[in-house]
Amino acid sequence: MRKIWIAVLAAAMVLASGCSKETEKKEATEHKEKEMEVEEVVAPEELPYQFPLTGIGTEEESSDRAVAVVVNNHPKARPQSGLQHADVVHEVLAEGDVTRFVAIFQSEKPEKIGPVRSAREYFVGLASGFDSFFIAHGYSPEAKEMLESGVIDNINGMQYDGSLFKRADFRKAPHNSYITYKNILKGAEMRGYDMNEAPKPAVFFSSEDADKLEGTPAEELMVSYGTPSFDVIYEYDAKLQKYHRFNGSEETVDLESKEPVLLDNILVVQMNHKIMDDAGRRDIDMTSGGKGYLFQKGKVNEIQWKNEAGRIVPYKDGAQAGFVPGKTWINIVPSISDVSFDSQQ
Repeated sequence: MRKIWIAVLAAAMVLASGCSKETEKKEATEHKEKEMEVEEVVAPEELPYQFPLTGIGTEEESSDRAVAVVVNNHPKARPQSGLQHADVVHEVLAEGDVTRFVAIFQSEKPEKIGPVRSAREYFVGLASGFDSFFIAHGYSPEAKEMLESGVIDNINGMQYDGSLFKRADFRKAPHNSYITYKNILKGAEMRGYDMNEAPKPAVFFSSEDADKLEGTPAEELMVSYGTPSFDVIYEYDAKLQKYHRFNGSEETVDLESKEPVLLDNILVVQMNHKIMDDAGRRDIDMTSGGKGYLFQKGKVNEIQWKNEAGRIVPYKDGAQAGFVPGKTWINIVPSISDVSFDSQQ
């Protein structure tokens, strides 16, 4: 938005300098009218449509199907590719204290995404809430059974390694599998999957209501996953009105462009975790609901979450809580005590 408004100001200055020298009142009136015309074009709330998972305005209605990709978060897989383009990212534990991402793409389509990692049963559940086309490389026994039964449209690197999925030579397996968006669409076409139905829209504030959000000041927060290399820190940038994400001291940026992941909503939710086998695989209760925090605009509110048609939805005071238009990161934790924040003003 900052670049847009710089362009608007520059255009206004050119218009003003070219005006004939009439009365100051007439010039001021014309200038104001020009500003209003430009504002109607660029302001997201004035555009006729919104992307369903970000609430950001768009000139044309989006009918694109969402794509869910399991992205590796091992230190050897960082920095990743494409995460800054995801509308929603779920961060959740796999075996041990290692987290992985289930990234949902719809409004933006990055050239390349990865490293792609293997599926777990609850990853499939998260993707299903958006009726996503599901992308992973590998699977647990439970996830393999689900995928082979057809519960969700998918392609997997176990069948398409070296064709749709490519191995990078600068990293070692299993941290080097990547897929392009072009190959995602190619895979969907090969399997006969329809990619022309957008997901159900989330609930968003208007820009005006988002600026009036109330809550406890909380511009920094940490989500602990039991290992320093996987602990997450978020810092609110008041100038950008967005959150930066860090693993320890390293900011989450794109491998190729170095563009940072910038977020508008941080939703942290408590779910019951159980270890199921000697490999440390987990069963996570994603249906019962529970406690959580919703961080927006440098403020935090306690919420309760519910599972609605597979999605994690925040509620406050019995009503569904809106999201700030933009991008959302959802951290799933075993205990709400795993999140801490500074509430001092």
